[in-house]
Amino acid sequence: MMSASDVLSVLSVLREAGADAVLAGGWGIDALIGEETRGHKDLDLLHRQEQEPAVVAALTAAGYAQTLDQRPVRFVMRRPDGAEVDLHPLRFAPDGSAVQSSFDPDQPFCYPAECFVTGTVGGAPVRCLSPQRQAEFHQGYEPAAHDLHDMAHLRRKFGIATHF
Repeated sequence: MMSASDVLSVLSVLREAGADAVLAGGWGIDALIGEETRGHKDLDLLHRQEQEPAVVAALTAAGYAQTLDQRPVRFVMRRPDGAEVDLHPLRFAPDGSAVQSSFDPDQPFCYPAECFVTGTVGGAPVRCLSPQRQAEFHQGYEPAAHDLHDMAHLRRKFGIATHF
């Protein structure tokens, strides 16, 4: 499991390595809400593709090892205790927008500049995806219980429509 202190520790390690990261997924939603609303098995992070060597080196030094490689879309690093970081490389444009490769090369994931916002984890400010972008990324698949939980919190806190 990934605790709030684990999240802050990972972000600190990356910051010290000169790497930028943005929370996505469940921790990204909890950052928007400003509190931990459920247990998290992993931490989804978006990072600058050109900073990937620094990201990998920093996490390796912190005890993580790569367990899955689906680059250029994503890769996963895990600690021996099971804590996982699911990493998603982004290519940023000068205007602050970004693109992430997908498993369908004709349909990359697009991130407009305004979807990068600030939330909090454990009282500390963190970069995360906007509520609207989180809701958009939770479409097109059969939701798990944690997805239903997360979308209910986005609807309650931000009054936005979600797919489920």
